[in-house]
Amino acid sequence: MKALTWHGKGDIRCETVPDPKIEDDRDAIIKVSACAICGSDVHIFNGLIPSMEHGDVLGHETMGEVVEVGKRATRLRVGDRVVVPFTIACGECFFCQRGFYSGCERTNPDREKAVKLWGNSPAGLFGYSHLLGGYSGGQAEYLRVPYADVGPIKVPDELTDEQVLFLSDIFPTGYMAAEFCDIKPADTIAIWGCGPVGQMAIRSAFLLGAERVIAVDTVPERLRLAETAGAMTLDFMQEDIYDRIMEITHGRGADACIDAVGTEADSRASLDSFVDRVKVATFMGTDRPHVLRQAIHCCRNFGTVSIVGVYGGYLDKIPMGSAINRGLTFRMGQTPVQRYLPSLLDRIGKGEIDPSFVITHRGRLDEGPALYRTFGERKDGCVKVVLRP
Repeated sequence: MKALTWHGKGDIRCETVPDPKIEDDRDAIIKVSACAICGSDVHIFNGLIPSMEHGDVLGHETMGEVVEVGKRATRLRVGDRVVVPFTIACGECFFCQRGFYSGCERTNPDREKAVKLWGNSPAGLFGYSHLLGGYSGGQAEYLRVPYADVGPIKVPDELTDEQVLFLSDIFPTGYMAAEFCDIKPADTIAIWGCGPVGQMAIRSAFLLGAERVIAVDTVPERLRLAETAGAMTLDFMQEDIYDRIMEITHGRGADACIDAVGTEADSRASLDSFVDRVKVATFMGTDRPHVLRQAIHCCRNFGTVSIVGVYGGYLDKIPMGSAINRGLTFRMGQTPVQRYLPSLLDRIGKGEIDPSFVITHRGRLDEGPALYRTFGERKDGCVKVVLRP
């Protein structure tokens, strides 16, 4: 089959790789009808994610048609149309039984590598390094889905691929980011990053009752898309974000702040963001946490900082003195997608949201390498890429 594979920083190729096969009775094979490039895939493209190996198949936002089913994957039938969560979960362990599917204890065969870095291991993920299981991803013609009786959700025929594809990751992630904020009717929510997850978080915050959403970015196309949802937008290259948020909230700060950026904050934003970039380039640091610092300072006393942007290692100079003295709550995590799928599919079906609004670029699988570069470099107004094998 054809698939997008990793061969080093900035080197994504469309190659022929072996077809996936049933390896366990709970597996299923799907023929991919649509897949997407995620912002966290750009971290791989930029060489920031460890334990990648040459030839690894990328991608974790995938849907398609079931073409083969293991004996114990009893919830699926050949011909079912499904969306596949990026988190792989067994459905039976301590964490899965409590709805924390992204903390599954059984699905990361590389868990000892994760333990050395993080102290414990999260669930395995599709297409996201040998730190998280080494699973082949879904930017391919076919995908093997382990524990297929737990993860994939069947989608109704009346909804298009583009309406439901983002149930695999960015819609649940943006929704969880807003849910973490425990939104009350009069709340102001500030969101850093108007990429795909940030866009979903903006709309989710309004769905959950926020009165005002402040969206922070500098890419014109992203800011315009945030404005169409009703957000007030701030360009961090044009104004001081802390001063403006304090002005807007009469000195109190936002009720909750969402970091939807993560490790690759723009190094032009401030002196500390430039220093972060230098540290990473000279191997003196692993991440660039400028946005997280700013979110902490912009949050009101006893507010919430919600973190869904991806960080990989250790963060420097986080203002914990500010956080503890002002009573902030931190909530964060890889999204336990399975937990959100039924309710979010219902919202799409009712017409409350159509996640396809975020798509700006479409292409074939063999156009994937060029589109990775377009997306990663924010060229041509690119906000979100969907590929059709």
